[in-house]
Amino acid sequence: MSQNSLHLSWTFEEVDQRLKDIMTGILQASKKAAADYGMEGNFVAGANIAGFPKVAQAMLDQGFI
Repeated sequence: MSQNSLHLSWTFEEVDQRLKDIMTGILQASKKAAADYGMEGNFVAGANIAGFPKVAQAMLDQGFI
């Protein structure tokens, strides 16, 4: 999103590396969250657990809670 809003021009390699970095971060957060809650290897549960605080904070920021 920032590429378009800031009128930046990224090469394919830059876009690819940024995407890989984001996906690696998501994988690591999911693995850690699953392990922290005794569900090691369950990436679906880990992703849900890791994502919940972000959703909750967004709801608070928007005044839904």
